[in-house]
Amino acid sequence: MALKTSSCRLLFKFIHLGAVAPLAAQNALRSVLGWSSTRGYYNSGKPSYAGPGGAAHVRVVDLRSDTVTKPGPAMRQAMAEAEVGDDVMGEDPTVNELQKIAADMFGMEAALFVPSGTMSNLIAVMVHCRERGNEVIVGDLSHLHIYEQGGSAQLAGVHSTTVTTLPDGTFDLEQLESKIRHGYPDPHYPRSRLVCVENTHNIQGGRVLPLAFLQEVRALADRYGLSVHMDGARIMNAAVAQGVPPSAILQHTDTVSVCLSKGLGAPVGTVLAGPQDFISRAVRCRKALGGGMRQAGILAAAGKLSLQNMIERLEEDHRNAKMFAQALLDCNPNLFAVDLAAVETNILRFRLQDLSLSPREFCDRMAQVSKSEEAALGQGIQVLMYPHFGNSVRAVWHLGISPEDTQLAIQKMQFVVSQHVMENIRAQ
Repeated sequence: MALKTSSCRLLFKFIHLGAVAPLAAQNALRSVLGWSSTRGYYNSGKPSYAGPGGAAHVRVVDLRSDTVTKPGPAMRQAMAEAEVGDDVMGEDPTVNELQKIAADMFGMEAALFVPSGTMSNLIAVMVHCRERGNEVIVGDLSHLHIYEQGGSAQLAGVHSTTVTTLPDGTFDLEQLESKIRHGYPDPHYPRSRLVCVENTHNIQGGRVLPLAFLQEVRALADRYGLSVHMDGARIMNAAVAQGVPPSAILQHTDTVSVCLSKGLGAPVGTVLAGPQDFISRAVRCRKALGGGMRQAGILAAAGKLSLQNMIERLEEDHRNAKMFAQALLDCNPNLFAVDLAAVETNILRFRLQDLSLSPREFCDRMAQVSKSEEAALGQGIQVLMYPHFGNSVRAVWHLGISPEDTQLAIQKMQFVVSQHVMENIRAQ
């Protein structure tokens, strides 16, 4: 196929061109990026690159996250024309319409528009765990546990206990059951109230939770009187990957948080959905956290368009991610470790098998452009991605990345491999 590596020819072309990135340039870029060896799951320093005002021959393929998407003309028009009112008073018609659309789509009684996924998850914990000293059970690699600053403890007074996140994003159910506290109101222990799951699973590479697993988690929670909340930031990716409506997934949960600002392309916003009584309490928590946004219909209009028009196109992101993953596997020499079966949605995690090229250095090189690259490829290609958890690299596809962009990213990857091979040859 066109994308399958003819990398042997490319490789020797690059070698003869002498395309080696100077070590000084690598060190300078590392300084600009602000990358360090401190504990983290991906580094959030923004790389420096030539944007629209830079050289016209440099093409940027931004795979750092699906949060970098920007609203297109139709979405901007919908925002400009949105009918608005005071949402804190419940009078913004566009917000009310978005909430009704979301609740119906998710199979829930009601929904609430909030500024962010982090706030939405925190509100869910606050409502489910109403007493300080209650406990939530979460995966040890979950977004709620890793990336949300411990807000459950910091702001809600809710204790967390963790279960081991398996490679597919699930838990061992026996371990989950062992984490449930018994004997309330024994004064020694917190009270278990909530189990949180994440779908798709971010750190584990966009993995989709099996419906059978969710059914078993729900049965276990029901047995002990616990609630189940889903951090469904990318649940639409899961629904598309499984070929089911989101309500088929969410029938196994009490509540869900769904981001509109990732693959769905809205600039801001998350929807929290659940029973009517839950949402009534969530409104109070949103207000306490500063999430009342008044004339929020301008933002809700974008979210409404996301739910109505942007779900089916997620399949393209999934195909592009698999296309790049296959190119990594086809690369000669075999530099990358990729589990193609685990590339289920728009997030790809892969490892480098050559210890002389670290994930950080690989990302540095993917973001650089040299004159020899421009000579070999006819243009400069900057591919932005992050070193990630478990000594891996993370790349995320989204509506800003076309199949053509993906092919360019593959070309750049092949070029970077050629540089590395040439350096090894010269070092011998």
